[in-house]
Amino acid sequence: MKERILHGSGGSCRLVIGGRLEDLAGLTPGAHRVAFADERVLRLYGERLPPDPLVVVGAGEEAKSLANVARLYEELLRLEADRDTFLVGIGGGVVCDVTGFVAATYLRGLRVGLVPTTLLAQVDAALGGKNGVNLHGYKNLVGTIRQPDFVLCDLGLLGTLPPVERKNGLAEVVKHALIADDGLFAYLEENASAAAALDPRVISRLVEDSIAVKAAIVARDEFETGERRLLNFGHTFGHALEKATGAPHGEAVSVGMAVATGLSVAGGMLAPQEAERVLRLLDALGLPRSTKADPAGVFEGLRRDKKRAADRIRFVFLERIGKAAAVETGLEELRELFLSWRSSPEGQEVWPKR
Repeated sequence: MKERILHGSGGSCRLVIGGRLEDLAGLTPGAHRVAFADERVLRLYGERLPPDPLVVVGAGEEAKSLANVARLYEELLRLEADRDTFLVGIGGGVVCDVTGFVAATYLRGLRVGLVPTTLLAQVDAALGGKNGVNLHGYKNLVGTIRQPDFVLCDLGLLGTLPPVERKNGLAEVVKHALIADDGLFAYLEENASAAAALDPRVISRLVEDSIAVKAAIVARDEFETGERRLLNFGHTFGHALEKATGAPHGEAVSVGMAVATGLSVAGGMLAPQEAERVLRLLDALGLPRSTKADPAGVFEGLRRDKKRAADRIRFVFLERIGKAAAVETGLEELRELFLSWRSSPEGQEVWPKR
């Protein structure tokens, strides 16, 4: 078991890597706990959960709504939760997001800890203090930034993940490698088959290194005024594709990274041979890197991106593997770059014309 401390403006978050679900009691000694979880967690791990009041959050993006949050407030009211209550979110990214948001807003703030049960949540969604819900098709439009007391990563929980959840998490690991850790990228290249199979030895390093990347970035830029924007690499097109096609988050982000990589080459920022390495790794991990989505629908999704400011967006380009840059770009300028790239053989390989 390894630990890292993420120091935030409102407090510090204890990151426990390789602990166990049963360690919860030691992380919340003497606290009056209320657990939030989803049905899958109850089905798989119900016997391992502490004997605390438990509230079912729901599943999927539908659970990330203000209506669902209001229902959870009602549950806390029924349970007579007070300012000494400690919320614990046990589940994937949706559970972590919703639990963090409820904890940040109920009674103006309850203590909260997260036990992410998916690879995506362990390497990304549960880290950094961002908590958000959706509104009218805008992803994570309503939210807070507030660090949890702890994030407990039980790597043993990953053994039951379905293939789609493996891909969701691996896409975020690739993102962290591309923006900040060329050594992690090389390790992924050398161990792609084992990573795709969730080999425990390999996954342990992937989780640890991804947490190190994100924790360091968040510690330097907690409120996303600069460097933290790099964590959006692949997500601008990824979120738009997710909305337009219904693709799972990780698969949409994987394609988004392929697009952003291609645009980085087209914009003269990234060497073509570096882009080839990116695409080869996505293939080796079994991650998609092409789409036939209607570009018009995707660009409409870009206009709904919460990071957009008027007709401009800070788009994350690659300069090399392990180094990225967020560049303020006009949406029309981005569209022209996209159309130019898509008309090239390299672009048609990722986004073929219908």
